[in-house]
Amino acid sequence: MKTLDSHFDDYLRTRRILGYDLAFTERVLRKFTAFADDSGADRITGDLFLQWKTNYGSANNNTWSTRLGMVRGFAGWLQGIDPRHEVPPAGLIVGKLVRARPYIYAPDQIAEIVAEAERLTSDYGLRGKTCSTLFGLIAVTGLRVSEAVGLNDGDVDLEDAVVTVHRGKNGRSRFVPIKACTLERLAAYRMECERLLGQTPASFFRLEGGQRPSDCTIRYNFACVCQRIGLRDRQAYNRHGRGPRIHDLRHTFAVRTIIDWYRNGLDADRQMAKLSTYLGHSSPEHTYWYIEAVPELMRLAADRAPRSSFGGRT
Repeated sequence: MKTLDSHFDDYLRTRRILGYDLAFTERVLRKFTAFADDSGADRITGDLFLQWKTNYGSANNNTWSTRLGMVRGFAGWLQGIDPRHEVPPAGLIVGKLVRARPYIYAPDQIAEIVAEAERLTSDYGLRGKTCSTLFGLIAVTGLRVSEAVGLNDGDVDLEDAVVTVHRGKNGRSRFVPIKACTLERLAAYRMECERLLGQTPASFFRLEGGQRPSDCTIRYNFACVCQRIGLRDRQAYNRHGRGPRIHDLRHTFAVRTIIDWYRNGLDADRQMAKLSTYLGHSSPEHTYWYIEAVPELMRLAADRAPRSSFGGRT
């Protein structure tokens, strides 16, 4: 009989074929399946989830509600194979989704992050070059971390100055144009990788051994850089700590773009669909969220409301 962990491997393969990014989900559910197998459980039930919650550690209900959703998705897939599996009820954990307010970096902070990342040490210096270039690319394009990490070498077209995201959120693909200064940095990084590694592997961003960095590795290095420059408090035992996130580079790109529209007298309604497509949002409504989340944008929107149809959208 297959263990839940083995079934989870099949689940991951199936979802990834469909284009889903499951790096975070895998880390959480791998702990759930390990707990289930250690407990001798051969099927998922609501009680099993609650036992895991009791033994896994402290977290608030919002976190456990998210974890419940992950387990429910896995259980629903398993139920199609073996009806003995139970999908834990959605109301088993009551949590309220609270979207974090974005931290908007100042231009000099982004420059400091990129410069400090370059100083990260490794045997051949590739760690610093990879993190610095990747952080910078996210800052000037608004790519998601998983999208940047997932770029293959062929996805970065230096002749036509465009990056192709093949597996964005929910499997969506899109083209992301890049400016000349970004193009130069990416070209220099590619040449340095080829010089240090002596090969051109499939992935564009690489670590010392030529392998693709993981989402977790990039977030850890970003936390290290933020601690060094004072954006996060230093932590013991290599902990990330709390503070501005790498995902906030994407938020900053979006917010600065919208602010520039208002300051240049452009119609936000007309421009929003373009930005939504550029960022890979499934709907412009997700892009409009920034206006409510950032006080400066709210003020600019309010000032412009009498002169624009946007006034009815807030």
